Amino acid sequence: MNVYDWDDTIYRGDSTFGFVKYLYVKYPKTLLSIPRTALCGLLYVLKVMPKLTFKQNLYHMFVFVDDMEKAVEDYTSSHLDHVKQWYRENQKEDDVVISASPEFLISSFCEKVNIRTCMASKVNMRTGIYDGLNCHGEEKVRRFYEIFPEGKIEEFYSDSYSDTPLARLAKKAFVVKGDRLLPWQKF
Repeated sequence: MNVYDWDDTIYRGDSTFGFVKYLYVKYPKTLLSIPRTALCGLLYVLKVMPKLTFKQNLYHMFVFVDDMEKAVEDYTSSHLDHVKQWYRENQKEDDVVISASPEFLISSFCEKVNIRTCMASKVNMRTGIYDGLNCHGEEKVRRFYEIFPEGKIEEFYSDSYSDTPLARLAKKAFVVKGDRLLPWQKF
């Protein structure tokens, strides 16, 4: 099986950041969350607030959206053109996506592009609260083995060196830079 990160790997850009911007535009009540997000962002930059706490405060904006299922459906349907062509040409039936982005968002995309296995951060779509750890770094490896205890990764693709723990498990690993696929070991 081949394993992929999602944002800036299969998907052009950061789908979560795009979703947040989309909510600000389509659901103006979410703008009420900006002061909270700005304060928490400052605390995160000053290393006073951990990343997970910052993200939960950013995602608090979800409480201002009456129908999150519709918002997610509309956003993911309207952004399928962000799926990179190189991936569409190489997609396999047993591909796996493992992402730090919210699972409800990534799984909606994966369903639409026929990726059956998706692992991501478990975030409540109504409150923005995490259920467990951010699916990042070593947590991605733990989650992979939770679903595939004997799993073998043929090829791994990511834009981020924070995914080195997963890259080490693969027979071949690639760094994705835009539409270029570069051997991981060159970096």
